[in-house]
Amino acid sequence: MAYQALYRKYRPKTFSDVCGQEHITKILESEIESGKIGHAYLFTGTRGTGKTTCAKILSRAVNCENPAGGNPCGECAMCRMILSDEATDVVEIDAASNNGVDNIRELREQVVFSPAVAKYRVYIIDEVHMLSSGAFNALLKTLEEPPEHVVFILATTEVHKLPATILSRCQRFDFRRIDSEVIANRLKHVAKQENLTLTDDAATLIAAAADGGMRDALSILDLCAGTGDKIDESAVASVCSMAGNDYLLDMADYINSGNADGALTLVDSLHNSSVDMTRFLGELTSHFRNLMIMRTVSGKQKPIVCSKKHLAALEEQAAKFQLPELIAILNILQNSAALMPEANRRALMEMTLLRLCTPKLRNDPASLEMRIAALEADIAGLPRAALKPEQQKPAATPETAVYTEPNPEKPEQTGQVVTAESDNSNPVDDGEAKVTNWQDIIEVLKIKSPLIAGVLEGSAAYIKGGRLLIDTQNTQFKTLVNGANPMYREAIKNAAFEVLGKRYNLGPYNKKSDRSAASDPLSAFAEKLKSFEV
Repeated sequence: MAYQALYRKYRPKTFSDVCGQEHITKILESEIESGKIGHAYLFTGTRGTGKTTCAKILSRAVNCENPAGGNPCGECAMCRMILSDEATDVVEIDAASNNGVDNIRELREQVVFSPAVAKYRVYIIDEVHMLSSGAFNALLKTLEEPPEHVVFILATTEVHKLPATILSRCQRFDFRRIDSEVIANRLKHVAKQENLTLTDDAATLIAAAADGGMRDALSILDLCAGTGDKIDESAVASVCSMAGNDYLLDMADYINSGNADGALTLVDSLHNSSVDMTRFLGELTSHFRNLMIMRTVSGKQKPIVCSKKHLAALEEQAAKFQLPELIAILNILQNSAALMPEANRRALMEMTLLRLCTPKLRNDPASLEMRIAALEADIAGLPRAALKPEQQKPAATPETAVYTEPNPEKPEQTGQVVTAESDNSNPVDDGEAKVTNWQDIIEVLKIKSPLIAGVLEGSAAYIKGGRLLIDTQNTQFKTLVNGANPMYREAIKNAAFEVLGKRYNLGPYNKKSDRSAASDPLSAFAEKLKSFEV
């Protein structure tokens, strides 16, 4: 007997056997059981999610002599005939190759005849979106008012291409991508029936590669079975020409550290191992998408399909990246994916990795923003580590960069007013008291908020009228405290409270001095930029 592919051998025979589409199968079972059978059904969804399978089950269920709970019995003469493709009353049409108006006219001529032996004449039209405009028009009238003995089942992966006139005449069922856990469990069941040893991690990897399609998952399992009875992660990665989790983690580390040499060497190794560059690009995109999810989704349940071991590795690696950087990387990878079909795949992959490893080669907006933030840090004499990309905000102009808070003339909490004679201040002119232990407050900030601590290095502070006045020439400070996020203002006030024992509102130090915009390194840099065509 000829070998039968697993996806055909284990194709469900009843609605109850269909995995992951219960929202559809329950309705179909109820309609069959109650006898309320529609004249036209539309099954839409991505490939391998069960559209054709459910169409075949429905064709048997409406004609079954002994249906049980809305499912075909599989034992009666009609069920056996349809299963063996011997029933002339069930017609399957491939619209991709029979998409002309003449094909539909021929169908219209046939539907008027009563079924030969079955209760219903069933027409299953697969990939119905491939029909021509003339064919759709020819089908329309028949679809609207078919004979009572006819049932149409239309299946498509591109429902948006169907005319509204067709859609409005069908019962529409949307097939979802099957959950990866459901696919993995089905794979383990099939493997057991086939006397195969399939590890949990291998089943999870196949489910991830199948992208919600059960047929694709069973096809991959079929290929893996050809390598031996024991199927693990390495066998799946080899069969699918996948790079594997370790390679993806290594590549992400190379990108994070700017190691272009290591990245290109790894690509060369993958290319020599016959790893498809298009697939590798897709896997790398998925990997950085997973890192983005790790950075943004809180809680234990994350929409990531992988083993527990790999999930822990993702969590560790995600901490090395800032969210804006991950988004910038994903944009570059997506743009490269669009070019991949027409390009030299290896060269494009290498060019992409060079841009990812070398920020100055990137020209996307997110990357440019990070480069500008780093440049501002250099000009202001700050460590770059203090300026996290996700904490950058547009710099305010000197004319508008003022920071005032409610009730500026009194502290947030009542209590003894700090005066010039207090232990932690030193009298200055105009009733101001200089905070002599300001550096202690900065040391507290280095632990609680390193960014603002770095910005405040070299600054001074004064107390006047219940306000803490901060004297700094760093324009980045004004940008941070004027931002919509109050975290930096609160960090300063909390640190001051910890050292001084009181809470103060913040305010700018406006003491006249010889400071000017010309002495501001960023202002000077802005003046220089005016001479360039930027």
